[in-house]
Amino acid sequence: MVMTSLMMTEKSSLVMPQDAQAASASPSSRPLVLGITGASGLIYAVRAIKHLLTAGYPIDLVASKAVYMVWQAEEQVRLPGDLDQQALFWREQAGVPTAGILRCHTWSNVGASIASGSFKTLGMVVMPCSMSTVGKLAAGLSSDLLERAADVQLKEGKPLVLVPRETPLSLIHLRNLTTLAEAGAKIVPAIPAWYHQPQTIDDLVDFVVARALDQLDIDCVQLNRWKGHGQETKVNG
Repeated sequence: MVMTSLMMTEKSSLVMPQDAQAASASPSSRPLVLGITGASGLIYAVRAIKHLLTAGYPIDLVASKAVYMVWQAEEQVRLPGDLDQQALFWREQAGVPTAGILRCHTWSNVGASIASGSFKTLGMVVMPCSMSTVGKLAAGLSSDLLERAADVQLKEGKPLVLVPRETPLSLIHLRNLTTLAEAGAKIVPAIPAWYHQPQTIDDLVDFVVARALDQLDIDCVQLNRWKGHGQETKVNG
């Protein structure tokens, strides 16, 4: 990626626990990029953070500008603008104070590491994914770091998983999702199942998180996977 004088300098927050050496021996030294947009359903992102960090997967996180407003509306809690405080905020919400490595990026920093195809990652999950983000990605537009990072995954042929949270879907929405699927993105709607016998809201959310991470071959969510009628067993992943 060619850097010019107009590009912003890297501004990111890296929160690393004291046992960082152990964290470096995680399932992969390459991070997963987690994009969080202003769609309703931020709990999906929180549960993904919980399971990924607990399992030792490094995360590079970028929240869109709209997330600040939606979080306030849904949870009556203010998302910090300071990146160090934001990393601590996500950890507190996920209930994972120390495990794993979490790096936060500001939405406006298009010069961040995840904006370049030369930066090695496991891929990217956008969860939840708004229809505004879907539309921009389908049109090849990159107006902020989240959109640029997702566009990089497509152009580099890397895994991109989108978890749209919208209903009903208009014809425009469906066409945009089709365009992205044809370009190589995996579309995993935020639609839970019931065959795993969910008992709580977290169980329903975790099903969607698990299916999204399945697209990256990441097994870190406790889930009653389908084993055939009458053979459901709780397994790791």
